[in-house]
Amino acid sequence: MSEYPNLSTSTTKIVTFERRHIRPIPGDERHGTPRGLFFIWLGINMLPLTVVTGALGPTTFGLSLGWTVTAILLGNIIGGFGAALHASQGPQLGIPQMLQARGQFGYFGGSLLALIALIMFLGFFASNLVVAAQSFAAAFQSDAINVGIIICAAVALAVAIFGYDLVRKLMAVFSVAIGVLVVVSIIIAASNPSTFEERGDLGFSTAGFFGMLAIGVTWQLAYAPYVSDYSRYMPKEGGAKQSFWATYLGLVIGTVLVMILGALVGLTTTDGDTMAALGRLLGGFGPIVLFAFGAASAVMNSSNIYSGVMCSLTVFETFSAKIRINTTKRVVMTVFYALLAMLGALLGQGNFLSIFSDFVAILLYVLIPWSAINLIDYFVLRKGHYDVEAMFQRDGGQYGRWNTIGLVSYLVGLLVQVPFMVTNLYTGPLAEPLGFVDVAWMIGFVVPGALYAIWRRASSRSERPVVTGEAR
Repeated sequence: MSEYPNLSTSTTKIVTFERRHIRPIPGDERHGTPRGLFFIWLGINMLPLTVVTGALGPTTFGLSLGWTVTAILLGNIIGGFGAALHASQGPQLGIPQMLQARGQFGYFGGSLLALIALIMFLGFFASNLVVAAQSFAAAFQSDAINVGIIICAAVALAVAIFGYDLVRKLMAVFSVAIGVLVVVSIIIAASNPSTFEERGDLGFSTAGFFGMLAIGVTWQLAYAPYVSDYSRYMPKEGGAKQSFWATYLGLVIGTVLVMILGALVGLTTTDGDTMAALGRLLGGFGPIVLFAFGAASAVMNSSNIYSGVMCSLTVFETFSAKIRINTTKRVVMTVFYALLAMLGALLGQGNFLSIFSDFVAILLYVLIPWSAINLIDYFVLRKGHYDVEAMFQRDGGQYGRWNTIGLVSYLVGLLVQVPFMVTNLYTGPLAEPLGFVDVAWMIGFVVPGALYAIWRRASSRSERPVVTGEAR
C-alpha cells in the first residue's frame, strides 16, 4: 500500500498540500492540463527581474531599442525551444527534472548536477527578492529595501511550503493580471516622448548584440532544470506534445513581452535602478504597476525555492540509505533555503546589477553542457525509455553510482568554454580576437553533446537492456 494518501480527492479543487516530493507521480494523480501549464510559464516571467534583464540591452550592452528587441526575440525563441524539450520529458517519466540526471550521470553523479541547479535556484530567488523590494520601495517612495526583501521572502516561503498546487493556481491568477498591466505599460512607455530622447551612445555592436542574445538563451534555459517539476503532473499519453507547446509558448510570450518593456525602460535608466525608472516613465500609473510587480514577484518567486528544494531533496537522499524523504524534511529544507537566499539578497542588494549580470553569464556556461547531454541522451540515444525505479536504487541500477561518460563529457563541456568566456570576473584569451563576442555557450553545447553521444554509442554493446519505467 502506498505511503501517500490519494491526492485526487475533492480537496484538489481548493489547494492540495504537496506530498509526493521527488517521487514519481502515478497516472491517477496527474491532474495537470495544458492550460494550467501554459499559465505557469507565462506568469513565471511576469516579474520585475525580467524588466531589469530586458533593460540590460541599453544599459549594459549599449544597444539601441531595435537591436535590443531583436536580440531578445532571437534569444528567447532559441532558448525556449531547449527548455520546452526538457519539459516534454516530465509526462513520460513522472519525476523532477534534475532527479532524471541520474540517468546520464549516475545515482551520485546526478546529485552533483542537482547541487549546481540548487545554487542557480537560490541565485534567482535572491535576485527576485531584491528587485521585488525595489518595486515596492519605488511604489511607496521608500528606501526600506531590506524590509521589502524580508516581507517578499516570507510570502514566497508560505506559498512554496504548500507546493505545486498552490504555486500553479496563484501563477494563473497573477499571469493574467500582470499581463494586462505589462501591455498597458508598453503602450504608455512607447507613447512617452522622454523614452526616445536622443541617445547618441546607443546603437549596434556585435559583442553587445551577442551578449544580449546569450542572455535571452540563458533566461530560457535557466528553466530547463525544473520544467519537468511541473509537467510531470501531465498525463503520460499525449502529455509530451502538450507540455512542449504549453511550456514553449508560455515562456517565450511572457518573457518577450516583459523584456520589451524593460528595453523601453532601459533607454531612460541612468542610475542603475530600473524599477524607479519604470515608475517615472509611467507617471501616475507607475505606482500601480510597481506594486503589482512586487506582489507578483513575491508570490511567483516561490517556484524558485520549490524547485530548489526538489534538487536539495535529490542530493539529501544520496547521503544515506536510512534517510527517508517526507513532508517534514521538505518543509524544513524550504525554510532553510528561503532564509539562506534572503541573507544573500540582503548582503548583495547594494551592488545588484553587476552581480546579477555575471550570475546570468556564469549560469549559461554551467547549464549548457548539462542541457546538451540530457537532450542527446533522452531524444537521440534512449528515445525516452528509462528505468525510473533504478534511479531510486542506491547502486543506480543500470545507470550506476557514477557515470563516467556523462561526468567527463560535462567537465569537457565546461573546460572548452573557458577560453571564450566574456564576464566582468574573467575574460578568456580567445575572447578579444573574436571582438569579445560570447560564443562560449555555443561551443559548450556542441562539444559535450557530441562527445557524450559518440562515447555512449561506442560503449552501448556492454550495457544492459533499458526498460521503460513508469510511476506506480
